[in-house]
Formats: sequence, C-alpha cells, structure tokens
Amino acid sequence: MTSSTEAWDTWPVYSPFARAHYSRGQAEAILIVLKARKLDVNDAERTRIVTCTNLRQLKTWVRRAVSAERTCDLFV
Repeated sequence: MTSSTEAWDTWPVYSPFARAHYSRGQAEAILIVLKARKLDVNDAERTRIVTCTNLRQLKTWVRRAVSAERTCDLFV
C-alpha cells in the first residue's frame, strides 16, 4: 500500500489533456492558499503559477504556499 504522498508523486497523468487540467487544478490550489493567507500575488507571479505544467514544481509550490511569508518565497 502506498501513502498519499507516494501516490501524489507517482499518479500517472499520461495525456497532455489530463496533465494540463491536473496542473491547472494545482495552480488554482496554490492561489487559493495564498489568498487565504492574505498574500498578494502580482501579475508576473500569477502568470508563472498558472502557466506551469511541471507537476513536481507545482507540488513544491503548494507546500511552500502554506508557510511562505511572501509570494516570491515560492520561487526560491
């Protein structure tokens, strides 16, 4: 049995369509967390988040969004 973290890392997203939509959902999650934490997101940061299709990078940003002091801290 795999843990939820392992499943997240290995969940197969094979088609470009599925990958794009899954990525979009992750980007929206990042923006929701940042908004809930009342962190400002400028246009360049928003564009960088919503245009990213690298699932590993998006996962990293989700984790960072939870504790970042500023939105730019996601990208360090």
